[in-house]
Amino acid sequence: MSDPLYKTSLLRLAADAAGAGRLVEPHATGTMHNPACGDRVTVDLAFEDGRIAGIAFETKACVLTQASASILGADAAGLNRAEVAALRDTVAKMLAAGDEPPAAPFNTYRHFDGVAEHKARHRCVLLPIEAMLAAFDAKPEGR
Repeated sequence: MSDPLYKTSLLRLAADAAGAGRLVEPHATGTMHNPACGDRVTVDLAFEDGRIAGIAFETKACVLTQASASILGADAAGLNRAEVAALRDTVAKMLAAGDEPPAAPFNTYRHFDGVAEHKARHRCVLLPIEAMLAAFDAKPEGR
């Protein structure tokens, strides 16, 4: 496939589907929808001391959204809300301005370099991160 939006590395990430599914007893859930393309992401989070202790994603979405969710499913455990917000900002700047990808372990977002020139698809990449932020915002006090 020669389309830079759907590089083999992104297809592999989407197929890996790290974190796919739902948590049995989540502490909080966040859902985000992209009305432009119909993508929908629901994330369940479990917390320990304000940090992600468990994560699961349910995606009804394109390969770009699925690949982004897979990156987070593999590596977001241990993050707090401020770190997730900083990740979102870094990925958004990478897509919009060609800035560097996030530091490891999230440097895998470098595979989205072909998305930069397709502004309408930036939201697809950011949707799982935004769903995580929505889950943090829905988190009950004390979790």
